[in-house]
Amino acid sequence: MEPEEQPIAQSPTGAYLANRLAALFGELPQVVAVALGGSSASGAADAASDIDLYIYTSAEIPLSTREAVVLQTGGAARADMGLTYFGPGDEWIDAATGSHVDAVYFDADWMAAQVRRAVVEYAPSLGYSTAFWHTVRTSQPLTDRHGWLSALQATAAVPYPEPLRRAIVAYNHPILRGTLSSFRAQLVKALARGDLVSVNHRLAALLASYFDILFAVNRVPHPGEKRLLARAEALCSTLPPDMAADVVATLAAAGAAPGDLLSPLDRLLDRLDEWLSIAQLA
Repeated sequence: MEPEEQPIAQSPTGAYLANRLAALFGELPQVVAVALGGSSASGAADAASDIDLYIYTSAEIPLSTREAVVLQTGGAARADMGLTYFGPGDEWIDAATGSHVDAVYFDADWMAAQVRRAVVEYAPSLGYSTAFWHTVRTSQPLTDRHGWLSALQATAAVPYPEPLRRAIVAYNHPILRGTLSSFRAQLVKALARGDLVSVNHRLAALLASYFDILFAVNRVPHPGEKRLLARAEALCSTLPPDMAADVVATLAAAGAAPGDLLSPLDRLLDRLDEWLSIAQLA
């Protein structure tokens, strides 16, 4: 790999910056632990990947304190601090290295509850059922003064529970097209109305549940919302026939010929049903 193509968080400067930030945040009384997350921690990083910091807290960190941490590492060429769009977070471009830092703040008790929800309570969600379990399992602790994150990762380091696997399929499969208010039924109405925004929204939700099922059947914690086709093919030992081609065809129809959407969509779902029947999880 050429130096300029090396993932930022895995380069010497990126690693130094990540560890320096973790040390500074780790000194704050509100911080329980700091971890490197995202694609850099899971091994899927590329040259465009950010430095994703997961900062686990017991109380809110004042914005002025977070801004002071950024200044202590050399400041920012640009900063978007105090973001709340996807949960509390700060993003900035490090002035010295040009690295894009994405700091996400998680309440420690809340995250522990998400892990327990998956591996103890076996509770499914509508799409992304095990994504936070994956977050904890794959992140790399950088600061963990009291061992909280190590203990949570030990809880998360269990084989995929069979009751969870079956619960995710049982919860997400009917909503694809098996109920009166299924995603397919909603797509039919949206297409009849010419409501393309609704078509996009409902198709995205359908695919979220579809991939939730794929990862669950394969006993793979859900890796998140990015590069799902590639990750499914890399991580899953079994998949419906022509899965990637059917997903691409469905998305292409939604964008170019919405009136023809139902044909590739039904082919996608028919193959899922056949696959689940073989797996005895339909």
